[in-house]
Amino acid sequence: MWRFRVARVFFTFVQRLLCRLRVSGHEHIPAAGPYILAVNHLSTADIGIVFVGFPVQPWRYFAGEKWAKHPIWGPLMSWLGVIFINRGTVDRRALREALTALEDGHVFALAPEGTRSKVGAMQPAKDGAAFLASQAGVPILPVGISNTDVLFAHTRHLRRATITMRIGRPFTLPDVGHRPRGHDLTDYTTLIMTHIAALVEPGHRGAYGDTLALNALLAGQDPWPYCRSAIDTTSVDQIK
Repeated sequence: MWRFRVARVFFTFVQRLLCRLRVSGHEHIPAAGPYILAVNHLSTADIGIVFVGFPVQPWRYFAGEKWAKHPIWGPLMSWLGVIFINRGTVDRRALREALTALEDGHVFALAPEGTRSKVGAMQPAKDGAAFLASQAGVPILPVGISNTDVLFAHTRHLRRATITMRIGRPFTLPDVGHRPRGHDLTDYTTLIMTHIAALVEPGHRGAYGDTLALNALLAGQDPWPYCRSAIDTTSVDQIK
């Protein structure tokens, strides 16, 4: 546990130096794992923001295989429990290791998009988070981070950005009545990303903005029925 305390102190120092952080939704954080923390990904700073905004606890999380060879970040990430994953393929080794971590009661953090968005908005996600949650049967805690995409630009101009992190209510994937297959995982992914989209600023919602599923969730309704067909990921304006 001490290594996570050290990491949180370090990230907190850097955060206070570079930006203002506003966090809401602490009351939604489960008292203990296992659960999956699913977050959008706008910047390399996102993992540090999560460390600062959450209580000290053991984490496991994914990082791209390219970081394993980095002389500084590679050893540091390994020290903090990262699982390096090959993002270009279905990395069964990494998925098995993640499932084992969940079975052992850990909190597992990941960005379903798989890689950092380069357009400042959410991009179509992969099905890794949906697969893990459906296999492990654990809750998903959605987290939305806004404005980290401008953090370093502000820093270069000697300005402190205001970053927001909103923590949503945990939820479990609905039962589809059979072993989830490919299209079920895709629908689950839409549901996960809809919950995240509801927590970020509208300009960051990207591929998951202005959908029937998101509109239903924001209106206090169940978004799941709108995640189960192609129409649900289409802009409302396009289907009128």
